[in-house]
Amino acid sequence: MIYHVVSKEQWEKALEQGFYEAPSLSLEGFIHLSEQNQVAGVLKRYYVGHFNLLLLHVDENKLTAPLKYEIAPSIDETFPHLFGQLNLEAVVNVTSIGE
Repeated sequence: MIYHVVSKEQWEKALEQGFYEAPSLSLEGFIHLSEQNQVAGVLKRYYVGHFNLLLLHVDENKLTAPLKYEIAPSIDETFPHLFGQLNLEAVVNVTSIGE
């Protein structure tokens, strides 16, 4: 299982579209994902002060776009990156992040 942090608004848009595209897909060419033990660090580094967040639980075996694990040079840690749209069938659970 891998994870992705998203706003409620972004997730609602994805449900309407039938797929999810993070802004990073057009900017960097991939969607940032995390392993379970990396989620807390991601929230601390990038989401302090953000509200209405959800955590997508993604089954990597159900992904239709290529998934690669790559080093994040800024913290020298390997993260999963999805090189394409996140198909909704791969999202097996959605949980609210403490508000």
